[in-house]
Amino acid sequence: MILTTTQNIEGHNIVDYLGIVSGIAYNNSYNHKGKKLSFKEMFNVSKYYQVYAEGLEIIKEEAFQKLKENAQQLKANAVVGIKVDIEPLSNSSHMVVSITGTAVKVAI
Repeated sequence: MILTTTQNIEGHNIVDYLGIVSGIAYNNSYNHKGKKLSFKEMFNVSKYYQVYAEGLEIIKEEAFQKLKENAQQLKANAVVGIKVDIEPLSNSSHMVVSITGTAVKVAI
């Protein structure tokens, strides 16, 4: 499946617009591979940012997988105009990743 932030796919013609699709995932961004930061590690800036970034990547990948699954249900072979929105939930360590785009069928 082709995924792009642009409205067109160079070298391909869009033959049908199938609808807007999204993928949403949320989780604790301070949790990496099932291991949470210890109290001591939360004050280690490099460890904090490393685990935060790794956790966010996992959440983002999960949202992209859901986006692709939703597009495949519409029989799409590409998603164009993808927008990624990352939001922290207030008063919590959880992050929400929302990815939206237009499912299309392209001539291959």
